[in-house]
Amino acid sequence: MKLEENSLKDLVEKNLEYESLFLVAVKVSRHGDSQRVKIILDGDNGITIEQCAEVSRKISQVLDEDEGDQSPFVLEVTSPGVDHPIRMFRQYVKNVGRRVKVILQDRIEIKGILKSVNEKFIEVEKEIKSKNKKEHKSEMVEIPFDKIEKTNILISFK
Repeated sequence: MKLEENSLKDLVEKNLEYESLFLVAVKVSRHGDSQRVKIILDGDNGITIEQCAEVSRKISQVLDEDEGDQSPFVLEVTSPGVDHPIRMFRQYVKNVGRRVKVILQDRIEIKGILKSVNEKFIEVEKEIKSKNKKEHKSEMVEIPFDKIEKTNILISFK
């Protein structure tokens, strides 16, 4: 098997043994004489280091058993991390109730609480800045998926 993103995506999806886990992305890059394969997984209830290690062993074993010429490669199986944008419907669903920053295709930025998700749009309770700091205002905004450029979870360190 060639180390190509599409064939690796199929391989990973066939070998995921946990129904709660799902593939977010596969990235293949070249570093000198070897390739780096990065598999990003997430789960409906998060993903543990042990699950990443188990998937890594399974995929590595399948790739090692595969016949054909393969150049050396480094395999990394990881979770998306807090700085990785939300890309998939299942990621939106698992993050309902969290603060998000949504950047629209026209570069408008919306910050607020992700309230709901359906097949067509997300609903965000948008924060409205008020001159009176004691007064908190918000409005519900429906954002169609086809208008979203990027969504990130906002982490507060207060």
